[in-house]
Amino acid sequence: MNTIWIIAAVMLVTAAAITVFRLLAGPSTLDRLVALDTFVAVTMCGIGTWAAYSLDTTATYSLTALALITFVGSVSVARFRVRDTDTNTEAEPPR
Repeated sequence: MNTIWIIAAVMLVTAAAITVFRLLAGPSTLDRLVALDTFVAVTMCGIGTWAAYSLDTTATYSLTALALITFVGSVSVARFRVRDTDTNTEAEPPR
C-alpha cells in the first residue's frame, strides 16, 4: 500500500514542478492565472492525499477554505485584469 502513496506523491510533485514552470514562463497574465489555479488544485490534491494517508479528517477544513478563497481570487483577477499588449505591434483602437 505504501507504493501507491509514493506513486501519488511523485505524480503530485511532478505536476507541481511543471505548473511552477508554466507559472514562471508566462507569457500572458491569463496563462499565469491558469497556472496558479492549477497549482492550487495540485496543492489541494496533495492535502487530500495526505488526509487519506494519515486518516486525519481535520485537513478537509483547509481544503474547503482554500477552494473558496481560490475561486474568489480567480474570478476577481479575471474580471479586473488589464489586457496584455504586445510591444512589437501597435494596439488596435477600440471599436
